[in-house]
Amino acid sequence: SLSLSLSITMPAAAKAFHSSLCFSLQKPSSHSLPSNSQQPNNSLTTKPKTPLQKHPLYSPTHANLSLQFKEKILCLEIMGVDSGKALSLNPSLHTATLHSIHSIISFLQSKGIHQKDLGRIFGMCPKILTSDIKTDLNPVFNFLSQGLKVPDQSFRRVINKCPRLLISSVRDQLKPALFYLQRLGFRDLDALAYQDPVLLVSSVERTLIPKLDYLVSLGFSRNDAVGMVLRCPGLFTFSVENNFKPKFEYFAKEMEGSLEELKEFPQYFAFSLEKRIKPRHMEVVQSGVKTPLPLMLKSTDEEFRELIRHGGG
Repeated sequence: SLSLSLSITMPAAAKAFHSSLCFSLQKPSSHSLPSNSQQPNNSLTTKPKTPLQKHPLYSPTHANLSLQFKEKILCLEIMGVDSGKALSLNPSLHTATLHSIHSIISFLQSKGIHQKDLGRIFGMCPKILTSDIKTDLNPVFNFLSQGLKVPDQSFRRVINKCPRLLISSVRDQLKPALFYLQRLGFRDLDALAYQDPVLLVSSVERTLIPKLDYLVSLGFSRNDAVGMVLRCPGLFTFSVENNFKPKFEYFAKEMEGSLEELKEFPQYFAFSLEKRIKPRHMEVVQSGVKTPLPLMLKSTDEEFRELIRHGGG
């Protein structure tokens, strides 16, 4: 049986054995760990994120857990997934079999996802591990192929950029978001797939529409607000309370800027208020040099000093 004092420096033979549970399993495992006396004295190159002897599921109250469940925990840890966090975020993992987890892994690898990608993907979205391949995962790849025209060999690039795609409903989330974005004027499918796929997993009703409405509330026309998000799609990902409000307040009150400036340079909201906007603005004020907003913020430190020395842009 799996010892409760299992160390995070488990020998390499054990790592290979348990890796096979994740990546080569055809049936639920009934094997046990090789004994320590039969293992070479090598350590794992990639340590599990949680010392397993300290894992809550290894406490004496859980001493009767099945070997397969303990192997499942170890399988997740070896992939680089914090099993405690994954089980907390996705309780269905408690009853998932190693065989079903292997099926998910095999399916993703068949779509071009590399083994080395899985730790990050599952760590961010452990719900994937208990997804239904036919009704949950396969429709996402069909959407990428048909809706976004992503070729098969580029699936990995898109999924690594936004693993949340794999836990998003095509019918209820991805298709409505794509339809809304295209209606706004997002025509570049490559840009949506490879640069801004997070927009596709953002709720139209709770995220996209309220962000656009907030820009309109600042005084922009709806057409101008749409033009701003088309120029800077990141605006859809910024927090109203933590980004838009403080930055706009500083821009309007301290910088005495105009809406026209923001309409032409919506990327203003992408810069840090404390680390970039305020210090650069203060230097401009102290120097008495009038500098266009894009130059003030986009310039490197050296370029900015040159601008100040030579009287702005």
